[in-house]
Amino acid sequence: MDISIKKLRSKSNSMSQEAKASVAYTICSVLQKCLSIITMPLFTRLMSTEQYGEMTVYTSWTGLFSIILTFNLAYGSFSPAMLKFEKDREGYVSSIQGICIVLTCIFVAIYLPFTSLWNGLFKMSTLLVILLIFETFAANSINLWSGLRRFEYVYKPVVALTLAMSIGSTVVSVLAVLMSEETKKGSARIIGHAAVWIAIGLVIFIYSTVKGKKLFNKEYWSYALKFNVPLLAYYLSQMIFNQSDRIMIDHYCGKGKAAIYGVAYTLAIMLTFVLNAINNSYVPWFYKKIKLGKEEENAKVSLGIAGIMAVLILSLVMVAPEVIRVMAGKEYLEAKWIIPPVAISLLLLFYAQLFINVQFYYEKKGKLVYASVGAAVINIILNALLIPSVSYIAAGYTTLVSYIIFAVMNYFTMKSVAKEENFSLKALNIKGLILLFIVFSGLCFAIMALYDFIIIRYAVIAVCGIICIIKRRQVIAFVMKTIKHS
Repeated sequence: MDISIKKLRSKSNSMSQEAKASVAYTICSVLQKCLSIITMPLFTRLMSTEQYGEMTVYTSWTGLFSIILTFNLAYGSFSPAMLKFEKDREGYVSSIQGICIVLTCIFVAIYLPFTSLWNGLFKMSTLLVILLIFETFAANSINLWSGLRRFEYVYKPVVALTLAMSIGSTVVSVLAVLMSEETKKGSARIIGHAAVWIAIGLVIFIYSTVKGKKLFNKEYWSYALKFNVPLLAYYLSQMIFNQSDRIMIDHYCGKGKAAIYGVAYTLAIMLTFVLNAINNSYVPWFYKKIKLGKEEENAKVSLGIAGIMAVLILSLVMVAPEVIRVMAGKEYLEAKWIIPPVAISLLLLFYAQLFINVQFYYEKKGKLVYASVGAAVINIILNALLIPSVSYIAAGYTTLVSYIIFAVMNYFTMKSVAKEENFSLKALNIKGLILLFIVFSGLCFAIMALYDFIIIRYAVIAVCGIICIIKRRQVIAFVMKTIKHS
């Protein structure tokens, strides 16, 4: 066996608990997403584009419901709270669940007397809206529970639960679709998915409540609400980024086109799971470095993660037409033109998150709202102008433009926070990140220009593959080093 490979394995055996957790979360997320992608061809062939579009519209509303029913308390204030209340983390998680109970009850009290009005707005039946309410609450409990374990690098229970939920929801959903009437397959898909999440989420809720022993704590409630309430506009704008395209396409072009765009968007951002897995272990590491005054060590790590993400995204863009044909079928093939701009947006999302992490650490949320709302408004305006007049494909490019604006505005916001808090801007290699983005974007659009020239495109892929094989030692060493330091 190659000596260098032996050395790498020896180093991996001595990795810290943090690095092992990062690797475990990444592998788990890969398996989870692979299962989702593998089953996509099954659902797209068992269901019409309109029926598949029902699930697309349903998931499009999950972001809004999470904001209304939970204030996204599993995010934002959560990581800083884990440092602030490190002696009673279980109590904090339990207490936050109490806030979500109150918010959910308020929404239900508003929804039930006016179901027809709300159902018309959401374009869903009462049953599906109720399911979405319960699923949102259950998902929040799961996110709080897993967030605490990730922060403490206790990864085995999180990995086990994540895989169990992924497999369970997939199996139940497939059975529900197969057993349902032809006209109800869209609803059956939703019910099968939601049932598993609700069942597991309620168990986690009970466990966390018993473990934390409190649903109300004035200090915790005050801290969480003061932190997250000012961020609601930011979270709403993020929901608009992620979901408004599909909702507006459904409005202008129908559920069939929304389904095609939904497939493209899902495939384009499917590497989000890698970003999230890395970020879940990276953020605690970064925060600890800031606390120790060693934030400049982050420059190489963050640029390394960005480089890994760029290569993975570019690999997906290269084979987008074939992935769509296999995963969804030829009736979805038009979606190939949407994948490159949306995929590029994913790297910008990572950049923006780098800047937002600094703002969250210092609890400077006010200026973040201006950046997110401004970019979201531009996204809506561009969609309203271009989707009906050009094509629903234009939504992919409005997303890219909006994320460019979002990332740039958050960078300048971070600079002002850094000046106020004496945070070293050398913690981020901005010139390196910009150069990486320019080269990466150019390559993505160059590859897209070759979509109809499959022989040339696969010749390029073959050359890239050969280079990676030749340079495999350096590639493996770079990836291991980046993961180990995050």
